[in-house]
This record gives sequence, C-alpha cells and structure tokens, in this order.
Amino acid sequence: MSARERFKSDPFTDLLFNALLGFTFLFLVAIMFMNPEAKSGIIDPKAEYIITITWEDNNPDDIDTWVEDPDGRIIWFRNKEAGLIHLDRDDRGKLNDTIIINGEEVENPLNQEIVTIRGIVKGEYVVNLHYYASETGKPVDVNVRLVKVNPSLEVVYYGTIKMEKTGDEKTALRFSIGRDGKISKLNFIPKQLVSLE
Repeated sequence: MSARERFKSDPFTDLLFNALLGFTFLFLVAIMFMNPEAKSGIIDPKAEYIITITWEDNNPDDIDTWVEDPDGRIIWFRNKEAGLIHLDRDDRGKLNDTIIINGEEVENPLNQEIVTIRGIVKGEYVVNLHYYASETGKPVDVNVRLVKVNPSLEVVYYGTIKMEKTGDEKTALRFSIGRDGKISKLNFIPKQLVSLE
C-alpha cells in the first residue's frame, strides 16, 4: 500500500470535520459576545464628596435631607438629581425597612440618607434637614457627616443636630468647594430650602 493511499480521506468525513470546526468557531464567537448578567442592587459609589445623614436605628421618624448646589438647584426626595448632586438613599424611618436576603425577609434597622457630589463644582453648598414625619412625637438627634473621597478619604465635618418636632427645618451645614476641590468656609448660617420647592 502506497503512502498516498494511507492518507486518502473520505469526502464525507472531511465535510463532517469542517462542519464541526465551523460550529465550534461560531460557539466560541457567541460566548465572547454574550453580555454578562447584570448585577442588581450594586451601586457604583463614584463621588468626590459624600454627605451622610443618620439617626437612631429602628427609629420610625422620617428625617429628610435637602441640598442646594452653587447654581441654586435643590435635591430632595422628590428631586433626587440636580447637576452633579444625587440623593442616593432616601430613608423613611421604619417604613419600607424590610429587605430580602437569600429569599428571607430581614428588617434593616439602619436610618441613613446618603447624598453624593460626583464632581468638583466651585461655590457654596447648603445642607438642610427637615423633620418630615413623626410617629414618636419626640425630638430626634441627627448625625451629619461630610467626607471628601479623593485623593484619599478625609472626614471634613461630623456633627449632631437635634430636630425638635414635625415640620422643623434646620441648616445642618454650609460649605464651599474651591477650584482645587478643597472644602472651606464651613458655617451654619440658616437658610430655608423646604419652602422653595
């Protein structure tokens, strides 16, 4: 038997082999172009500054955060974005405090509102608190924290304000951001924001 006869192949085998190669190639291309599954519930915390408002865990009272930017735009629970300011979390006291973890309903005791400033815009910012609703009828001590995120985490301000009763509005903090991103001119001069909306 000659060498040529040993390596002679059947045309049907060649066709099947080429078809298999084609399907394998198409399968690999399809896998490369498949979109990854969206990850729900993940927040990308890209921010230059973060304002965090907290009050006692398991407190059913609703404290709202209002922030005015240098251009006079205001964010609050009905307007969660204005310019580069975003209300990332609006907490309503004990209302809607249950979450599902691994198919099990769990109560989240944390009372926290989070506002992010996602860029450097020169000028003054005003942070107000509004005692929106009360189930306890008692004053609420509210903690206010301002953090500069970049280039490294720096707590610029931390303080506590007592909100006396439903309807109270207090200026928690006023500050300015310079062109270089530095925070200055911290003060607590009152400015009403709630009636402006």
